Amino acid sequence: VQLQASGGGLVQPGGSLRLSCAASGTISSINDMGWYRQVPGKQRELVARVASNGDTDYADAVKGRFFISRDNAKNTVYLKMNSLKPEDTAVYYCNLFYRTGWSEYEYWGQETQVTVSS
Repeated sequence: VQLQASGGGLVQPGGSLRLSCAASGTISSINDMGWYRQVPGKQRELVARVASNGDTDYADAVKGRFFISRDNAKNTVYLKMNSLKPEDTAVYYCNLFYRTGWSEYEYWGQETQVTVSS
């Protein structure tokens, strides 16, 4: 399984960005896809995730500003980030998680830098 992320970059405060992440390979149709972020010296934290049934979960810091969605046919997850703040600056990682029987599978995409600065 591979996750290919895209869409990061530099944006001014108040601006918007959209991250995309496409999963390829043999994947259970029942899974969670999401985004995490990490800044130097801190642990990686959940930003948002969406289950294959559409249920979503957001970090408090991004509620109302970030919106996660997915296209199950394309195994792709999107993160629309609005009203970006300097504190959203981080390395973002796409994540795929699913269970099959007693086994758990978790995959990570490559680093995607998001910088919010004037």
